[in-house]
Parts: sequence; structure tokens; C-alpha cells
Amino acid sequence: MSIWWSLHLRREAASVPLARRLLLGTMETAGVDPDTSYDLSLALGEACANAVEHGGEESAEFRVTAYLDGEKCRIEVADSGPGFPAGPFHAVPREPVPSDAESGRGLRLIEELADHVHFGNRAGRGGAVVSFDKILKWRPGAPLTLTS
Repeated sequence: MSIWWSLHLRREAASVPLARRLLLGTMETAGVDPDTSYDLSLALGEACANAVEHGGEESAEFRVTAYLDGEKCRIEVADSGPGFPAGPFHAVPREPVPSDAESGRGLRLIEELADHVHFGNRAGRGGAVVSFDKILKWRPGAPLTLTS
């Protein structure tokens, strides 16, 4: 068994906790270990906050998609903003963010919390895509693992 959902959310601050709560509720219901759930929800919050802040003046929404299966969770956040700089993301300067900086830590935090991360641009339409996945740990007797 697997769980899949996709949301189209308004580019406003209230959408960030909404997406996090839906993900946490889904993982709680499925039986995912709370520490794993928290890591993924924090990474999702950072990706959503970036979509809200940088998602493009012309677009009023962004999309969040999540897939859970017996082994991993994959999350994708896509917006319609200017996207990442041309070239591979690793071409973006990777200097440490100063401790007193007001922003700039979100993408690095996602990299630390997830097992695999991809930063890219939407083909043809413009906009950024942040996708990440994490191998799931399950609570004993978790409903989703019982039906696989």
C-alpha cells in the first residue's frame, strides 16, 4: 500500500503550517516513526517557505506533492517563480550562512534532513522545484507496513 497526495496552496504564510500538519497527520496515521516525521515536516516547511517567498509575482499558488510507500517518502514542492540560477544547483555558491543572517539556511537544512535532495527548475514553464526523499522508519505494527 502507498499514500499519495498533491496540494495546490496559496502563496501565503498560512499555507506553510497547513502543509506540515497534513504531512504529519498522514505519517502519524500510516505509523511512521515520529522523529522521521518531524525531520520531513521541517524540510517541507522550509521548501514551502521558499515557495511562498520566491514563488513569482505572477503566481498566487504553489504545489506540494507527497508519496509514502513501505520504504520511503518523497516530497516535491514546485512554484512558478524565477527558479534557480542557470546551470546545476551545485554551481550556486555554497559558503556557510552567517549565524546572524535572517535567511539563507533553508536549502541547507533540507539537505541535512533528507537522504536525497534535488533542486531544479520546471521545464518549459519556469519556476523552482525542490524534491527530497527520506528512508522511512516505522513504529512497531505500523498500519502501512502491515498491508504492503
